[in-house]
Amino acid sequence: MQYESDKIIESRTAPGVRYTIARISLGRRIDLTRRMWELARKVERLEAGDDPREKLEGALLAGEIDRLYLSWGLIRVEGLTLDGQPATPETLIAAGPEEFCREILAAVKAECGLTEEERKN
Repeated sequence: MQYESDKIIESRTAPGVRYTIARISLGRRIDLTRRMWELARKVERLEAGDDPREKLEGALLAGEIDRLYLSWGLIRVEGLTLDGQPATPETLIAAGPEEFCREILAAVKAECGLTEEERKN
């Protein structure tokens, strides 16, 4: 059996660009869960409240979870430059096109085996 621990994907939103994401494994799932456990608990608590400030803080933390998924799952980007430099996972997250980041985020979450409802969060 031959197994690749990463997966190369041709972008749907950025023609000519491809990206590599980590495939899920037991160790990677444990690492991801450990890194996001506390954030996910806070989001759940804040979104349950009625205070608009809590809802806003919950939305901010949900964005932090998305960033965590991207930084955890995105290995490399090929065929994209940002401000004249080859894109890296870090520069893509910081300054890349949002639609492309959302595409990668969906691919990472799908690789993790999340349900459609879980992917929305």
